[in-house]
Amino acid sequence: MSATEIDFYELLECERTADDKTIKSSYRKLAMKWHPDKNPGDKEAETRFKMISVAYDCLKDPQKRAAYDRYGHAAFQNGGGAGPGGGDFGDIGDIFESIFGQAFGGGGGRQQARRGADLRYDMEIGLEDAFHGKKTEIEIEVSAACEPCHGSGAEPGTGARRCNMCGGHGKVRAQQGFFVVERTCPTCHGRGEVIEKPCRACGGEGRVDKPQTLEVDIPPGVDSGTRIRLSGKGEAGPFGAPPGDLYIFLHVRRHAVFERESTTLITRVPITFTTAALGGEIEIPGVDGERLSVIIPAGIQSGKQLRKRGAGMPVLQGRGRGDMVIEISVETPTKLSARQKELLRELQETETGEECPGSKGFFERIKAAFSGLAD
Repeated sequence: MSATEIDFYELLECERTADDKTIKSSYRKLAMKWHPDKNPGDKEAETRFKMISVAYDCLKDPQKRAAYDRYGHAAFQNGGGAGPGGGDFGDIGDIFESIFGQAFGGGGGRQQARRGADLRYDMEIGLEDAFHGKKTEIEIEVSAACEPCHGSGAEPGTGARRCNMCGGHGKVRAQQGFFVVERTCPTCHGRGEVIEKPCRACGGEGRVDKPQTLEVDIPPGVDSGTRIRLSGKGEAGPFGAPPGDLYIFLHVRRHAVFERESTTLITRVPITFTTAALGGEIEIPGVDGERLSVIIPAGIQSGKQLRKRGAGMPVLQGRGRGDMVIEISVETPTKLSARQKELLRELQETETGEECPGSKGFFERIKAAFSGLAD
């Protein structure tokens, strides 16, 4: 039994007085039920799906439906029309919309104009700004909605008309074998409307390039690579569509004193060999402007790291601060007075080797190694 042997209203389980919305709703429900993808290998379901698709193809068209209501199946036989006997097996876009949602069907209507493009702005700041945070302004040139036409693209006092190519749907369909392929309308580009008289200020695009001054709020604790989003400050969308976003990418300049690893600040501090030997106290400035006192233990060696808790960078969008690491570098004097040399010689004469266990152990290993070679 074919679709042309059963009443189309009966196939779609509708009354003959049903309106277009009721017919479409019933068709979608039945299409979901009998779709081959939901009934793999079921030939009866596949046949049923084709039959209801043929019926819906007829009844969704006002002219075809009127002819069918008056003449029945005979309206499409013996050259009576292209209708359901022509092999158009239905509105596949509607089926996809019902089964998979708007990802395929696009809502069955014209497309929404695409939003404007997102933009990127690279900003360089100092470590102090990254520590304290700051409010600053930037100037960029970006596409904005055209003021004379308010982003519509039409000359003031005029409007847009329905696209003749797609009938205002924003999409055109072409049959390729069994399937009906749906594409964006090439004339209106999915809008469903065509501007008859383009705005002279923007050329009909609804947007123009112009400079803008924007305020940027940089929070404390940012680092290189931190991204700040300014919603709606990107490029304006065409024909009044929503604008994109502006992303501020931060780059923190290299500091003269501190290196940074996440929230940890690292600084290398040279000290005299006498301070290293006897111990002492030094002061170094923090990024926050405060001076930090650092106790140097007696006998400290080059490369030793001291840590000041809570003296590093703030935690971004959090609480507390990281640490500061002070790496010690023992500096050997290069200019000595005669008296200083004399004192050092006196010190040298009193050395027993026990004062510097590292060097003593090294020379003992050297001696053992060469003794082994001699043997």
